[in-house]
Amino acid sequence: MSASHSRRSLIALAVAQACAFAPAAMAESSENVLPEVVVTSDSAKDGIARNASIGGFSEAPLRETPASISVITREQMQDRSIRTATDAVKYDASVQNSYNAVGLSDWFAIRGFVLDQGSSYRKDGLVILAQSSIPMENKESFEILKGLAGLQSGIASSGGVLNYVTKRPTNEPLRTVTLEVSERGTRYAAVDLGGRFEDQRFGYRINAAVEDIRSYVRASNGDRRFVSGAFDWRISPRALLQVDVDYQHKSQLTVPGFQLLGSDLRIPTGVSGKTMLNDQPWSRPVTDDTNNLGVKFEYELNDNWRTTLQANAFALRRDDAVALSVGCPATGSFSNYCANGDYGLYDLRRDNDKRTVNTTQALLQGRFNTGTVKHELTTGVSTLNRRDSFADYLFDFVGTGNIYNPVYYNYTLGPTKPVSLRRKDDERSVFMQDILSLTDKLKLHAGVRYTQLKRDQFNAGGTLLRHTDEGFALPNVALVFSPQENWSIYGSYSEGLDPGGEVPDGATNQGTVLDPSRSRQYEVGVKADISSNVSVAAALFQIKRTNEYIDSSNTYVVAGDAIHRGVELSAQGRVTRNLMIGASMTALQATAENTGDAQIEGKRVGNVPKLKSALYMDYALPQMPALKLNGTWIYSSSKEFVPNRDIRTAIPGYSVLNLGARYATKVSGVKTTFRFGVDNVFNKFYWGDASNAFGGYLIPGAPRVFRLSAQMDL
Repeated sequence: MSASHSRRSLIALAVAQACAFAPAAMAESSENVLPEVVVTSDSAKDGIARNASIGGFSEAPLRETPASISVITREQMQDRSIRTATDAVKYDASVQNSYNAVGLSDWFAIRGFVLDQGSSYRKDGLVILAQSSIPMENKESFEILKGLAGLQSGIASSGGVLNYVTKRPTNEPLRTVTLEVSERGTRYAAVDLGGRFEDQRFGYRINAAVEDIRSYVRASNGDRRFVSGAFDWRISPRALLQVDVDYQHKSQLTVPGFQLLGSDLRIPTGVSGKTMLNDQPWSRPVTDDTNNLGVKFEYELNDNWRTTLQANAFALRRDDAVALSVGCPATGSFSNYCANGDYGLYDLRRDNDKRTVNTTQALLQGRFNTGTVKHELTTGVSTLNRRDSFADYLFDFVGTGNIYNPVYYNYTLGPTKPVSLRRKDDERSVFMQDILSLTDKLKLHAGVRYTQLKRDQFNAGGTLLRHTDEGFALPNVALVFSPQENWSIYGSYSEGLDPGGEVPDGATNQGTVLDPSRSRQYEVGVKADISSNVSVAAALFQIKRTNEYIDSSNTYVVAGDAIHRGVELSAQGRVTRNLMIGASMTALQATAENTGDAQIEGKRVGNVPKLKSALYMDYALPQMPALKLNGTWIYSSSKEFVPNRDIRTAIPGYSVLNLGARYATKVSGVKTTFRFGVDNVFNKFYWGDASNAFGGYLIPGAPRVFRLSAQMDL
C-alpha cells in the first residue's frame, strides 16, 4: 500500500469512527451532561475574544492583562476563510511576514524582531517547531503576544510568541463539513466532528482535511493531508485528563524570491507574483511530515488550589529541495543577479531532516489572602529537550538562468549528504508569579523565571563546535490600575531571553547558533471596553536587545544594540447592529545603536515598515440579514531591504484591498454557509517581504486570488 493511500485511509477511518459515535452522543440526556471542559478564549459575542491564556499561566481577561495581546477566534477563522497563520496575522499590524515564500512554512516578525522557529511558536503554551506549516483545522483560537515573554516562555524571540489553542470536545454533537475551491483550482475539504460518548465523562473532537494545492504561481503544486483527535476524560469532578494527537503530510514545490539586479542594485521590474524560478524538470518539492502528541492533567486540590501537569512531543521529518537562483555568475557576486536578469542556478537539497522537541510543565496555582491583600499565585517548573539531525546542503552549480527568459537544463540529481546530530538543547526552568490585589482598583503583577540552558552544536563529522551552559533570571513586574470596571491602565518592565541567531551560510562562523542574550522591555498601555460590544487598546513600548549582523570580515557577530520603539493602537467590536469592525495600527522605529560600525549605526532595520495598518469591516444588509459583506484594507509604508551591511535599498510601500461575502441558508434542510472572497481586488503588484533570510530575497505579494467555500453544519 502506498504512503498516500495509507494517509487517505487513516483520515477516512478517523472520520468514520467519529461518525459512529454520533448516535450515542445524540442520545445524551440533559440531566447527565457535564459542563463543557474546554478552556478557550471567550468568544460569546460575535466571535470576539475577551480572554487569553498566553499573557500568563491561565485564562485571564484581556483588559486586565498587562501586555499587548490579540486573538483570532474560531468564528473569525471561519468567517474570514483563514487556512494558515499567514492568513490570520494580516489583521494585526504589529506582525510582519519574514520570508513567507509560497510552499514554505509561515515565518513572521513581531515588533520588528524575527520569530525563532524553534522557540517562539507554541501549542497550548508549549513549544512546537515552525520549520513546517502548522495546521489550523484543529485550532480553537490563535493568540499573539507582542513583546517579551521571558516569564511565560523563557527562551523566545524579543518580538513575542504565537500560541495555537487546540479545539476540545463539545457537549453538543458537532458535525461540520467545509468544501472550498480557490486560486488556480486548489481543492480543499475538511470535517470537524465533536461530542461525547455514551459515558458522558468521555468527549472527542476529530478534525481532518485534504487539500490538492494549485497555487497562483504556476508549477507550485502540491498536496496536504491532515488528521487530528482530541479527547477528554472527566475522571472525577475535580480531575480532568486531556489528550490530543495530530499528523500532517504536506508536499509542495516552493517559490524562490528575487535578488537585486546589477552593480547598481536595482529592484527587479517586469516580474509578477506568479513568476516561478523553481520550475526545472528536475525540481523537487519540499516534503514535510509532522507528528504531535499532547497530554494535560488538571486536578483541583480544593476550591482555591489546583495543579496542572502538561507534556507535548513534536516531531518533524523533512526533505528540502529547490532549484535556487542566486548571484551573478559573470561577476562572481552572490548578493545580486546580473544587470540583464541572469542568475546562477543551483541544485540545493538535503533529505531526511529530523527535528524533535519534547516539553513538560507542572503548575501549582492558588488564591489566598494576607491581610487585606489578595494573592493569585502560580509556581511551576518546565523542561525542554530539542534534537536536530540534518545534513549539510548539497549546493551544486547547474547553469545560468534568467528571470525574464527561462532556461531549462537536463540535470541528473545525485545523492544528498549524510545526516547526523547537529544540535542538542536541554532547557530547565523554575518560575513564580504573584498577582497581588492591593486595592479594588490596583493590582501588582510580580514574577521571575530562572532558565538554565545546555546546548551542544556539532559539525557533519560529529565534532563539537560550540558548547553553551548558562543560566538566566528573568524578572517581570507590572502595575494595573482600573479607575473604573470597564478600563485599565498598565505599566510594565520585563526581561526576556532571545535564543541567539543562526549564523548565515557563507559567514566565516557558519553552521552554528549564537548564545542566548538578554533583552529588556518597557511598556505602558491602556485597555477599555467603551461599550459592551466595542474594545480598544493602545500600547507604547521600547525593546532593547543585542544586535547581530555580518561585519566587514564576513563574520556573524554581536555588536551594539537593536532598539525598537513603537506605538500600537487597536479596536474591535460591533459598532452598530449591522456593522462590525476590527482595526490595528503600528508605528515602529527600529534601529541599530552603539555598534561602532558606520555602515549600520543608527540605520533602520531591514524589512520593518515605519507604519502599518489593517482595517476589517463586516456589514449585514438590513434588508437581507442572511447576507453579510466584508472588506479588509492593509497598508504598509516603505521599508528597507538590507541583505548585508553593504547593501541598503528602499522598497516601496503598498496597500491591498480584499473583499468578501457570506450567505447563510439551508440546503435540503442542512444549515449551509457560502463564502466568497477576492484578495488583492485590484491585482496590484507589490513586494510583501524584503527579508535578509537565506542571503536576502525579495518576495512578491500574492496577485488577485479568488476563493469560494461552503460550510455545512449537519
